[in-house]
Amino acid sequence: MSTEIRVVAVTGGGTGIGAAVARRYAAEGANVVVLGRRREPLEKVAEETGAHVIACDASVTSDAENAVAEIIGRFGRLDVVVANAGGHGLSSVTDTDDEEWEFALRSNLSSAFVFCRASLPSLVEAGGQVVIVSSLAGLFAGPNVAGYTVAKHALIGLTRSIARDYGPHGVRANAVCPGWVRTPMADGEMDQFAEAAGFAGGRDEGYRRATAEVPLRRPAEPDEIASIVRFLGSPESSYITGAVLVADGGAHAVDLPTLAFERVGTDT
Repeated sequence: MSTEIRVVAVTGGGTGIGAAVARRYAAEGANVVVLGRRREPLEKVAEETGAHVIACDASVTSDAENAVAEIIGRFGRLDVVVANAGGHGLSSVTDTDDEEWEFALRSNLSSAFVFCRASLPSLVEAGGQVVIVSSLAGLFAGPNVAGYTVAKHALIGLTRSIARDYGPHGVRANAVCPGWVRTPMADGEMDQFAEAAGFAGGRDEGYRRATAEVPLRRPAEPDEIASIVRFLGSPESSYITGAVLVADGGAHAVDLPTLAFERVGTDT
């Protein structure tokens, strides 16, 4: 096995899961590149991890191609792409206007597609890995999140297309579908949820209510998802490709029509 230091690019690397992934890979000695549209949070991650910062929009072809060229110019290789960048898309179909629809697809889907497209020649050369961060919304539909749900479903198709087309060239691609994770984006949603519902416990009560039917009864921490991403983007998962790994505390194992039986005689 090669002893060369691996090079890992993480889109959306400034906060939440992306920042945790950067920390995880940096802790084992990888050369980490964090990418995102906002330089300030990227710089904070870089101060902590020693990561190289590239401020860019991964959904823009020229930005993605320039970023990959910069990575190759600096490190000489690219071994792992973690496509983690994302955004909102929080309304029903009839309430989603063209601008919101375009934003949901660009931030969640095009950011992964465009950056992976720019990276694949280098990944083929390195025999590398792609890890795409989708969501439980890539498997199921929540209320009034049409754009987000469609984009996250499509990320699974992108994962499988890369796995099928580039597996013969030595590239593996897998997806992670987290449930609720304590990230800044989720915190904002929980703040709104708690305020709208009048929860005295605020954000924490929001998370408790949102995961009340999840077998593990809690949201994930970003570091927990980062460990899964690192496994899929490492030689330890060498015969796994085209897979969708669900990390939701068991939410997908719950049979919704039976919840009423469990609630009999309770106050919840």
